[in-house]
Amino acid sequence: MPQTVLIEARQEWHAAWRIRDFRIKMIIGLILVIATLSSFPSFFQRIQRRNGAHLYDPILRWLPAHDVSIPLFIMIWTLSLLALFRAFQNPRILLIFCWSYFLLSALREVTIALVPLDPPANLIGLVDPLSNFFYGPKFVTKDLFPSGHTATVFLLFFCLPGKGDRRIALIITFGVAFLLLVQHVHYTLDVLGGFLYGWFAWWLVTRTVTRDYPA
Repeated sequence: MPQTVLIEARQEWHAAWRIRDFRIKMIIGLILVIATLSSFPSFFQRIQRRNGAHLYDPILRWLPAHDVSIPLFIMIWTLSLLALFRAFQNPRILLIFCWSYFLLSALREVTIALVPLDPPANLIGLVDPLSNFFYGPKFVTKDLFPSGHTATVFLLFFCLPGKGDRRIALIITFGVAFLLLVQHVHYTLDVLGGFLYGWFAWWLVTRTVTRDYPA
């Protein structure tokens, strides 16, 4: 990494951290994300034990199921690393993401708790050791509406600055959404809901908590 990038990033973080309001919101945001991730195992293991409804999905009935875990894993974590690098350069990105991800996760948990669903027929388990680590010991297939993967990558699209980064993020988002359907991990409705929830979390947070800190 060029030394100028490190110097500029250090200056950005130093300037941001001197603002008391920013510092408090960043600390609270990080605590909320850690608490959210800590709640995942017990919540999703409980969800996995209940019975739910099957949805009729004409798109999945038409689309043959294939294991595309590897390209899904590559796309999701490539975008995640890009976002992490941009957050290293611009602390406002991390602030927006932390609060938006907390809100997104809270909304997902509420919706998943209220809408019990069983997974689509012919589901092929998604092999993602990094994400699955937070879901507990038993493989989870009933975290359906909305799609967390779709919602998170779409949220990253909004968090990233610059047309180039956003173009990459948008391509990856649609790629992830399509491959989730190819693997029958989600219903089409789950994926569409993921777009809505990802946008709404970013929209609400940037107009309330982080409105004074545009990325």
